Amino acid sequence: MIQNRTIEVKHLGLIDYKEAFVIQETHYKIIVDKKKKNLTRSRDAQEPTPNYLLFCEHFPVYTLGRSGSIDHLLVDAATLQAQGITLHSVNRGGDITYHGPGQLVVYPIVDLENFYTDIYRYLRLLELSVIETLRNFNIPSTNFPGFTGVWLSEEKDKQLLDRKICAIGIRVSRWVTMHGLALNVNNDLAPFSQIVPCGIPKQVTSMKQELKRSIPMASVVEILNKSIMNQLCKTLHGTQEDAFRA
Repeated sequence: MIQNRTIEVKHLGLIDYKEAFVIQETHYKIIVDKKKKNLTRSRDAQEPTPNYLLFCEHFPVYTLGRSGSIDHLLVDAATLQAQGITLHSVNRGGDITYHGPGQLVVYPIVDLENFYTDIYRYLRLLELSVIETLRNFNIPSTNFPGFTGVWLSEEKDKQLLDRKICAIGIRVSRWVTMHGLALNVNNDLAPFSQIVPCGIPKQVTSMKQELKRSIPMASVVEILNKSIMNQLCKTLHGTQEDAFRA
């Protein structure tokens, strides 16, 4: 197989979740169909598979992953309708989370066989890309063993207070990724109070809340895009330990 390590970046803007999911599936199918055709070809005749990075924001929506519990939604359907928030069950890992305007959502539709076939490594790459991005805005963050995502911590009254700033949930089939990460930038955090975010009873925060000012979304997109590319380069040219070093 010819490895293609270039990634096409697409900006979808503010988009309905269902519409974005169809776009994800379309790009996923392009990759998988090419992989299937390559199985019938000689090695010399095989064609490289593409990789995509989709950036967007969503209208208000709760999404429930395969391992999630509907009990983690704390309000009824009538309340959701009154608030204009939709609910979708999705084929990613993880529990329930919220997406809304002002939150940066990134969907890498990537053939991991172009890079490495290690799902754990891929999840850590997404986390470290966000950690690196937040560092550019002077927001120290971390990942916690056993908890996918990116967190902020501070000690207050001798107690460690953890706040989640980025949720991550993915699906990998035939080594092709779908879904991705949601970084709270300027979004309203109130809808998180109506769920148990990602099934973990912890506080949620945003870049705006931490810095006490709105953040230009274009700047976050630019830095996060570069960070994801940098982390991929580290995992390709360095050791796994080097790649995971924040």
